[in-house]
Amino acid sequence: MSRLLPCFLLLAVTACSTASISPPIASTHVDLSRSNYSVVRADVTGVSRGIKLLGVVPIMSPSYRSAMSDLYSRIGPMEGRSLALVNCIHERSNLYFILFSVPQLTVRADVIEFLDESADPQKQSNPKPEETRP
Repeated sequence: MSRLLPCFLLLAVTACSTASISPPIASTHVDLSRSNYSVVRADVTGVSRGIKLLGVVPIMSPSYRSAMSDLYSRIGPMEGRSLALVNCIHERSNLYFILFSVPQLTVRADVIEFLDESADPQKQSNPKPEETRP
């Protein structure tokens, strides 16, 4: 019996892991080929974790709402700014132990801010000089 105790302890702390990437749920098209934006923060992450008993009975499930709330809290103040999330990736992973598993949902994105095009000096039209007649 005393020989089995170290083996049992080793199995209790041993874990497996899986991961998957989900396609975007909704998308929109915005023209980012012009220089009408600046990158505020790159690779911002939000995480939500849960617990499953025996790997199948959910005690607490991860949610997109809490992952997105975590992501937005890492961005900082957003009021009055034209911010958008681009290059969004949703990842699901599971860490399996003997008696339970830890599902995790991670949302990654880059944050950009749209610039006011009227403040761009290249966009302002220069008035043509008046022609002089001889």
